[in-house]
Amino acid sequence: MVDISTAHEVAQPASFEFDAESNAAIETILKRYPPGRQASAVIPLLYVVQRQMKRQTDSAWVPLKGMDAVAARLGMAPIRVYEVASFYFMFNTKPIGRFHLQVCGTTPCWLRGSDEVFHACKDAAHVAGYGQTSEDGMFTLSEVECLGGCVNAPILQVDDDYYEDMDYERTVQLIEALRRGERPAPGSTIGRQTSAPEGGPQTLLDVPGE
Repeated sequence: MVDISTAHEVAQPASFEFDAESNAAIETILKRYPPGRQASAVIPLLYVVQRQMKRQTDSAWVPLKGMDAVAARLGMAPIRVYEVASFYFMFNTKPIGRFHLQVCGTTPCWLRGSDEVFHACKDAAHVAGYGQTSEDGMFTLSEVECLGGCVNAPILQVDDDYYEDMDYERTVQLIEALRRGERPAPGSTIGRQTSAPEGGPQTLLDVPGE
């Protein structure tokens, strides 16, 4: 669990207001919930705040004023929003780098070489370790639990994108591309078709009508 007290250790914005894009997203989200159940939308709305901060500051995080705005919109006590934001690791309660490098360290990825992905992130992004941000503010490095892409392990999540079948060299190449302003297509970095075996599918090769 993230300690919400760390949010007080960083420069917090004096105010937060949902912009037009966020308000449109909130209107769509709230339609999914029946009257009186809008508090169930707290997680989607925290994502809205985090994405707006990314648009406005180039850092995807959720400030305290953003949590307060979610509480006001949903008619919740602010402490209930703080509890959610501090419990889930996908919400950043302090500013992060322009790119969030998230290395899966769970058993399948570890067995397939996630340690090499971690070392490549340290070397290429110039980050001291997990929980740290590079001096140029470009990269923040985090260790995360299972990302659900075990078949194509090891996985490196960059912001919301999954990069699969990673190794040291391909991780370095990805980070260098990000530094140049390029955004490689997410997915398998060895050309695997979704989760098919290396070299291509071996079943359902003869599909009627195709």
